[in-house]
Amino acid sequence: MDLQIDDFHKNAAAGLLRLYQAFPRKIALYVEDLIGREEPDEFGLPSTRHQSCLGALLWLAEEGYLRFDSTIRHEALDQAVLSEKGFLRLSRPVAGTAPANPALPASVQRVRTTLAWQLREALAAGDSERLVQLGRLIFGVTPARSGDIV
Repeated sequence: MDLQIDDFHKNAAAGLLRLYQAFPRKIALYVEDLIGREEPDEFGLPSTRHQSCLGALLWLAEEGYLRFDSTIRHEALDQAVLSEKGFLRLSRPVAGTAPANPALPASVQRVRTTLAWQLREALAAGDSERLVQLGRLIFGVTPARSGDIV
């Protein structure tokens, strides 16, 4: 199994959601806030998990999902903000995610069908498979229908 890919989806979702919650303000996006405290190795270098999370954030920036001014050592992205691409992807509705309670106000129903809400729910539940499925939506991959060759 490629567990680093599951971690990538989790890191990407956590970072993008942090920026979505602050949007349109620029913030310092600390790796430790996303994955918790990781002890450096015996040489003082960040852990592999920490480096992977920072790598995911840098990749998201390279692919145009977020912008930032600089890094703060190996700890954070400084002055980070979602790009238009990142904001639009997170705020779009996810097909087939009707709210459980149709009596809710339309604004609440709208929010609960967004990709951001669905990602937040999957992160809170620790549902790795759902995170991967939703992560594919972030990156523009449409879900396969039954019978499709993937």
